Amino acid sequence: MKRIVVICLSLIMLLSAAACAKTQQAAEQPSAPAEPVRVAALAGPTGMGLAYMMQDMQDRYSVELFTAPDQVTAKIVNGEVDIAAVPINLASVLYKKTEGKVNVIAINTLGVLYVLENGNTINSIADLAGKTVWSTGEGSTPEYILRYLLDANGLTESVKVEFIADNAELIAKLGDGSAEVALLPEPHVSIATAQNENVRVALKVNDLWAEKNDTELVQGVYIVRTDYLAEHKDQVDRFLQDAETSAKKVVTEENAAAVVVAQGIIGKEPIAKRAIPNCNITLVTGAKMKASVAAMLKVLFDANPKSIGGAMPDDSFYYAADPS
Repeated sequence: MKRIVVICLSLIMLLSAAACAKTQQAAEQPSAPAEPVRVAALAGPTGMGLAYMMQDMQDRYSVELFTAPDQVTAKIVNGEVDIAAVPINLASVLYKKTEGKVNVIAINTLGVLYVLENGNTINSIADLAGKTVWSTGEGSTPEYILRYLLDANGLTESVKVEFIADNAELIAKLGDGSAEVALLPEPHVSIATAQNENVRVALKVNDLWAEKNDTELVQGVYIVRTDYLAEHKDQVDRFLQDAETSAKKVVTEENAAAVVVAQGIIGKEPIAKRAIPNCNITLVTGAKMKASVAAMLKVLFDANPKSIGGAMPDDSFYYAADPS
């Protein structure tokens, strides 16, 4: 009888210990917010890093994709989203437009621009001398980056730049040889090289930038409404951690292309698979973020102040915390 009592007491103690362990474990797990964090993102590279967040973290985040920057602008201005993935220049424009009511919290995408050639004669930027470079993005970031790099390498006078409105049309010109050299962003780079085996990546714009700068070439960032940050700093820090986890999976997981396509970020899996390594998906915060964002905005400001809202953002634009 005593033996039975001892066994029963032992079982009770084991069950109690297990229950306490589960309770402690549950307490250590961060709880989902009462309402999912509302996130807006652009389809394409700027939103690509959120693919696994969209798939696996629906209890924490409600992510909506858009195809045009002005759609995201309206959502931010009207307070309909809390966090957004946007091009770097739009982040600065919104800071000005909202009178300082947004903060940049992280870099999510580095350079996605590449110089493509139908041929095999260009191996350095110096080889562009005497050439015509075709590009989309007249009067916007692609043009300003291209002209900055040409000027920095003493090629402004020796390289002709021609613009075309549509990436698909430029891909066609590159394919049929009527455009020998073109500046294109991903995923259009992958479309062009997939369609024609004679079209190749001749120059990586990230590398050209690095030759002249000690900061990263930034193209996409995360911004947050300032009032949301003030009231929900813990949720913003958690977002940055989750966004980093998602971004790493996009870069490393074998099925990442399928996830990106399933979430509607890019249309076709073969193109997504080719494009992901070239999209430079990342998560950079803190002082390194500030240095790279500020350097990029200065290049855009020097090219056209209106492209970033008319003035360089002050220090209040930058979220300084580095979440651990």
